[in-house]
Amino acid sequence: MFKKILIANRGEIALRIIRTCKEMGIKTVAVYSTADKESLHVRFADEAVCIGPPPSAQSYLKIPNIIAAAEITNADAIHPGYGFLSENAKFSQVCKDHGIKFIGATPEQINSMGDKSNAKDSMKKAGVPTIPGSDGLLTSYEEGVKLAEKIGYPVIIKATAGGGGRGMRIIWKEEEFEKSWDSARTEAAAAFGNDGIYMEKYIEEPRHIEIQIAGDQYGKVCHLSERDCSIQRRHQKLIEESPSPFMTPELRKKMGEAARKAAQCINYEGVGTVEFLVDKHRNFYFMEMNTRIQVEHPVTEEVINYDLVKEQILIAAGQPISGKDYEPMKHAIECRINAEDPFNNFRPSPGKIINFHIPGGHGIRVDTHAYANYVIPANYDSMIAKLIVSAQTREECIVKMERALEEFVIEGVHTSIPLQRQIMANQDFRDGNFTTAFMNNFVFKPE
Repeated sequence: MFKKILIANRGEIALRIIRTCKEMGIKTVAVYSTADKESLHVRFADEAVCIGPPPSAQSYLKIPNIIAAAEITNADAIHPGYGFLSENAKFSQVCKDHGIKFIGATPEQINSMGDKSNAKDSMKKAGVPTIPGSDGLLTSYEEGVKLAEKIGYPVIIKATAGGGGRGMRIIWKEEEFEKSWDSARTEAAAAFGNDGIYMEKYIEEPRHIEIQIAGDQYGKVCHLSERDCSIQRRHQKLIEESPSPFMTPELRKKMGEAARKAAQCINYEGVGTVEFLVDKHRNFYFMEMNTRIQVEHPVTEEVINYDLVKEQILIAAGQPISGKDYEPMKHAIECRINAEDPFNNFRPSPGKIINFHIPGGHGIRVDTHAYANYVIPANYDSMIAKLIVSAQTREECIVKMERALEEFVIEGVHTSIPLQRQIMANQDFRDGNFTTAFMNNFVFKPE
């Protein structure tokens, strides 16, 4: 087993990993930028190393600084968390070259899933359903128009190196094609340094349902049931739950098998997620695979009663898994609490938290690095906490979440809590009647 793990991340996920390491008797090293020196992950780790100024490119994304921090502290493994370098094949390779175990996928696995058009080709070969679209990248605007005619509008064009909804455009008719093509390429080049674009049929009224998987170093793979992540704004998830209210035992079995196939075709090692779009007829299509732990992993942890970060560490240390699939034993919902103003176009709301009170009681979990008088830096993602509730049924879960959101007091900055309270009260949400378009038509009232 590892003696010391460096956590190449910040905020709540860094703290979450530190907690599991402590329980496993593993020493921890926190890294931080100068903006994060007062963050809780720095306080609770056994050691902490400053790796640079606030901008991510000069700190959390700077591979030499992180490797140097691992070497001076004698860390024998690095956990990348999610975001930043968690799906960076180069970083996984550099760790390997320096004899430090990267707790996550190998460089080859990251590469095979990181480029979305390559991933799609791999899935087709493995027999996993994929959305009709271009074979690889589009070479020209004219090729795009021809293909769109063939597969039928609406279509969606996406940046191959994309993420977070950037470099994506939905095209409803041919007249819109050229403008969307130009703007998607420009945005992709600016955000990722790569303007490669591919195209897919746009699935109307879809749900975003993902399957949690785990694979060991010996070729064994299992799935750990699903999460419904359909409640999103600007392609960013707001609320996640498990099991999905749309799920049937037959569909879970089919999607679980497809996710296993996806992981097996790249000999996947570690904990990961296979994301699918599911249409209103319960046809599902592969969307992408995340070769890392996800923000919403606590939802699965609560319904199967398993520590997924511990599983990551055990797999990385060479322990085999049983290969047994897991089904949800109860219901869990997660709200991502973001420091942003939902009444002002979700404008980020960094600044000092004056008052901070977290909810408690049976079945309530809060993963956060924030506290009263903590200053939220403007340099990073706006998520400051995750509120996860679990109960025997979905109805109980919603009631419990409403109570917990009411009890969650954060003063000094704007947060997404008022919006999430209104979503919980929405009849369509309560009935489980929602798609990824839910937020497009959702009207929320100022409080």
